[in-house]
Amino acid sequence: MRTRYPEIPAYITKDGSEIRELMHPSLHGNRLQSLAEATVAPGARTQLHRHAVTEELYHVSAGNGIMTLGDACFKVGAGDTVLIPPGTPHRIEATGTEPLRILCCCSPPYSHEDTELLEGV
Repeated sequence: MRTRYPEIPAYITKDGSEIRELMHPSLHGNRLQSLAEATVAPGARTQLHRHAVTEELYHVSAGNGIMTLGDACFKVGAGDTVLIPPGTPHRIEATGTEPLRILCCCSPPYSHEDTELLEGV
């Protein structure tokens, strides 16, 4: 199975980021994980949220930002990878002048039902 980036539609996910599902079981037939690209506009941030079951990996491919992970806040930039354990509150903010682009790997695959918003509810 192969996907082609220009053919993948973007949508806004529950936490407010723009997502392209590069590989997801509901669309592509893989089973145990999903891979998406998230884009956060300069000055914007995702809502603080957590996933009860899903472990996530964020790999920053472009831009700069501030990652909130539990009680910690730290700078991230292109080339950085962050582990987000299940149940850990997190959000990311784009602090530069260009969009923040992140590859998000989720296991089990991303699900709106496993996303609990912790602010703005």
